[in-house]
Amino acid sequence: MYVKVAELAAYLNLSEGYVYDQIKLGHIKAVFDGKEYLINKEQFIWHKEQLDLKRIQLAQEQQEPLPEDWDAKDED
Repeated sequence: MYVKVAELAAYLNLSEGYVYDQIKLGHIKAVFDGKEYLINKEQFIWHKEQLDLKRIQLAQEQQEPLPEDWDAKDED
């Protein structure tokens, strides 16, 4: 199933500009039909799962309290 850049950006929760940049860099394979880029959505299922896992991990890390500062003595 082919989707437009806007649909892929919404699916991955990324900006359209970022998706266009990745297409231009060759990181995303796309077909240009004369008007717009079309991308095979199936190739991003695994990628979306990894992005979602990373977002959950980052959210959990942000909720963890910072460790207390250890008392460093100045040895001068």
